[in-house]
Amino acid sequence: MKQIIMVMAILVFAGVAGAEPGVQGKPLKLVIERHSTVPMVEVVKNFGDKCPNVTITTNMEQSDYMLQAIGWPGDGYRFMIIAKGGDSLYATKTVLLSNAVKDVCHFLNTRP
Repeated sequence: MKQIIMVMAILVFAGVAGAEPGVQGKPLKLVIERHSTVPMVEVVKNFGDKCPNVTITTNMEQSDYMLQAIGWPGDGYRFMIIAKGGDSLYATKTVLLSNAVKDVCHFLNTRP
């Protein structure tokens, strides 16, 4: 009985240790909308940390979506995802830049 419990505990621990937090979706490319005020360096850094399957590109034709990123520290951040063709698909408003990126990442990775 002790062996079964030990084996199950090892399997549970291995499953938890091997699981990636925030499992990432397919590779996606975002182009930053030209009126965005958040520095591109900050956007790239945060997506690299929080959402490594998303790449920031400057090539609009090769992008999957457009990201409008408005805001500054202290004022909060407003991010909006725009589909090709111009439809607004998602928007979030947060105090922290990292949370805005996390919200957008979650939206993009849960989209069918």
